[in-house]
Amino acid sequence: MRILVAMSGGVDSSVVAGLLTEQGHEVVGATLQLYDHGAATGARKGACCAGQDIHDARRVADALGIPHYVLDREERFRRAVIEDFADTYARGETPIPCVRCNQTVKFHDLVDLARDLGCEALATGHYARRVEGPDGPELRRAADASRDQSYFLFATTREQLAFSRFPLGEFASKAAVRAEAARLGLPVAEKPDSQDICFVPRGAYHEVVERLRPEAGAPGEIVHALDGRVLGTHRGLARYTVGQGRGLGIAAREGEERLFVSGIDAARRRILVAPRGALPRREVLVGEVNWLVAPPPAEPLACTVKLRAREEPQPAVAHWDAAAALLRLALEVPGIAAPGQAAVLYDGDRVLGGGFIRAAEVGAQAPRRAVA
Repeated sequence: MRILVAMSGGVDSSVVAGLLTEQGHEVVGATLQLYDHGAATGARKGACCAGQDIHDARRVADALGIPHYVLDREERFRRAVIEDFADTYARGETPIPCVRCNQTVKFHDLVDLARDLGCEALATGHYARRVEGPDGPELRRAADASRDQSYFLFATTREQLAFSRFPLGEFASKAAVRAEAARLGLPVAEKPDSQDICFVPRGAYHEVVERLRPEAGAPGEIVHALDGRVLGTHRGLARYTVGQGRGLGIAAREGEERLFVSGIDAARRRILVAPRGALPRREVLVGEVNWLVAPPPAEPLACTVKLRAREEPQPAVAHWDAAAALLRLALEVPGIAAPGQAAVLYDGDRVLGGGFIRAAEVGAQAPRRAVA
């Protein structure tokens, strides 16, 4: 089989290329150049899909004797991912740029390239499993729960999933993957893992956001959500997310509970805070829903749901409103839902679909930028 491998220059995608080559497939490597580190964002060297990683991907391709292509997608990545990241923070939500990148750049462009090159599949280094089910391919959680990336792949379309392969999904651990890299003699076998958000220098999200959307760095009031008291001044919306308890710069009154961010009022530049017990919600509204089951459920669907990447799925009932294109989740146990993050639905280890969490009052949301 002729297979295009998305090569980031890291250990995972390099092992994928090596294993498929060893198995006798006709492998073609491709790397997306997503930004010039330091030019627009100040991103550090060695981050995913920057200059050093492209060089490493080419070294691996040369070692394996496979062709390697580099696609310049800097402008597309800037518009679809980096600017969306800044816009999302500016409207008081918390983005997931890795999902946006998979959704708008990586799978979109690499599937197109694979077909143009006559490939029959696209393989990536994601930790997830693609299983042939009775109704077609299914996306399932990885064997290594600690590395599972199915949450970040919910926006993959059914057509893209059918075309994709995830060879690392059955590996028991990252150590096992590194052992394969060493066995295959890959020059990146000991290379450290890249950070999730490749374009954010030193983990300082607010620096990127404030450079692109200065209004997100403007100060405003910190207000108690339950009684309306003004408790202090914040340093810009980009520094806060729902559920955050550190860095508020305020102290609860003597005898009162510790305070956490319970909401963000972007229109009035307010950070709302409340005791932790006031944050969990029983109903969560979800938009931009992508279903990996067909047809989408017409009746209430019992499932489990993840509201954050590093939590275990919790029981819920999903109510799909096809006319409004909105999903309402009734949680068995109230959870903290940060607008902008993903809500991903599971049946056991199978991903049913997912979308982006909306604020409680959708009508109050600022309009979303169109992504070309």
